[in-house]
Amino acid sequence: MSSAAVTPESVQTPAPRGQIVAWGLWDWGSAAFNAVIITFVFSVYLTDAVSGLDDDGHCQQGIACVSGAGSWFAWSLGIAGFFIAVLAPVTGQRADDGGHRKRALGIWTGLVVLAMLALYFVKDDASYFWLGLVLLGIASVFVSFAEVSYSAMLRQISTPATIGRVSAFGWAMGYFGGIILLLISYFGFISGDDGSATKGFLGVSNSGGFNIRLVAVMAAIWFAVFALPVLFKVPETPGLPKEKRVGFIASYKVLFADLRDLWRADRNSVYFLLSSALFRDGLAAVFSLGAVLAVSVYGISSADVLIFGVAANVVSAGGALVAGRFDDRIGPKRVIVASLIGLVITALILLVVSGPMMFWIFGLILCLFVGPAQSSARTYLARIAPVGREGQMFGLYTTTGRAVSFLAPSLFGLFAAVLGGDRWGIIGIILVLGGGLVAMLPVANAVDKALLGEKSDAG
Repeated sequence: MSSAAVTPESVQTPAPRGQIVAWGLWDWGSAAFNAVIITFVFSVYLTDAVSGLDDDGHCQQGIACVSGAGSWFAWSLGIAGFFIAVLAPVTGQRADDGGHRKRALGIWTGLVVLAMLALYFVKDDASYFWLGLVLLGIASVFVSFAEVSYSAMLRQISTPATIGRVSAFGWAMGYFGGIILLLISYFGFISGDDGSATKGFLGVSNSGGFNIRLVAVMAAIWFAVFALPVLFKVPETPGLPKEKRVGFIASYKVLFADLRDLWRADRNSVYFLLSSALFRDGLAAVFSLGAVLAVSVYGISSADVLIFGVAANVVSAGGALVAGRFDDRIGPKRVIVASLIGLVITALILLVVSGPMMFWIFGLILCLFVGPAQSSARTYLARIAPVGREGQMFGLYTTTGRAVSFLAPSLFGLFAAVLGGDRWGIIGIILVLGGGLVAMLPVANAVDKALLGEKSDAG
């Protein structure tokens, strides 16, 4: 692996195109977890087939089942979020200070891959539900740690004039990677008649959920392969001298001191971290709970969820790529605000419509705004992060998001339970997205004044 150092001055120099592509390939590979495992395939398999519930969400007579499987899944994400919130900023800080940001990315990615491989042992029997839930929770923690180091590399491979486009390129690569893998999963392992003993053009047996378990293995290999280029192509960052590094516990003292200094010197950064925590939790809920809603509320079959997932990724990728251009021209805040307004309005419509066709129409419109909001949020923080502290800042970014990560899943579960159905859980997601929108309005727009020819960053 390359050991070339990245200096503060070099962040203004465009990185070789090969480094940018290698960096984007990690996003391409991570779609194996985000799209296939946590959103469109394995989470649906876990809460549907493994839980033993029928199409109406009730226990089938004479078969062991897990009542409220969707709520349990949401709660597991919340528990994983607690561990991420406590540990992410310190893992990012220690990678910065130790000069092993790239090594950290490799270790956390490897652990995610191992957890994904272990999903092979989750058969479609209720006794395996808790194993699947634990593995998904563990993998969610490790992938968040990996994303901290990955996102911290953004400024290494971009300039202030291109950072929006580079970030959007990464998100788009993730979406397109998801498209390819979902298509392979659907046509190779899942498509076919409900009563058929084999699935897909590969003729894989679906006994004991074998076909879905093979999809998990394939996704793990996919992630491992496409995570490798960034580890070889993107240079490592320099660390602090050994005498200035601190232990794990002492890292929290450094973290709190840096937070105190950040509050005194740049409160706008703090306001952004808090506001983005809200709307990013809502975005995460859209992805993690959307497939469950598609099946339980809008009547889409588990197999057809994958086709929707392909279309959703195409739309999200297109939205991110277009918004990346606007991000560099008008600043990320305006892109985020416009996207959140679109998300809230579309989610309100989804709350009242029914049937597969309405979900297809407004679900895809919803996805059009998700990519830009995600990409520009990452761009915003990369623009304002102090040089050499990107890992810690993205750790804080992850922590603030995870600190409230219980909010959207919990509100979803609360409204679903109180009002009697998963449809009403959408209200909880709308409230979180709306709260993030309101909190984002007073935040300054992180743009390069010279680039935009503006006199003020406000906006």
